[in-house]
Amino acid sequence: PHYPAALKRWFDNWDVITPIFKFSTDVRTAFYTTNAIESLNSSYRRLNSQRSVFPGQQALLKALYLARFEAAKKWSMPIRNWGKVRGELTIMYPDRLQP
Repeated sequence: PHYPAALKRWFDNWDVITPIFKFSTDVRTAFYTTNAIESLNSSYRRLNSQRSVFPGQQALLKALYLARFEAAKKWSMPIRNWGKVRGELTIMYPDRLQP
């Protein structure tokens, strides 16, 4: 194999990886779509480059919250097939999602 270390990690963690396959393709796609996550990480990096020292933990938490709030304003793309994804998740986890 070309990447023996990567394959070893897959085999070592197979019991953690395989549960994702119980979901449909639409749900898996919603899970691994990372545009929002990448946008949030970018906002956090920008915040960190602007200010390297925070007076306290509370100040850092407030700054992260505000950065997340501002980043969320840019998230305008809906999740593809959201109705189907939500329906499947509601069936699988009825106590976590409300109809």
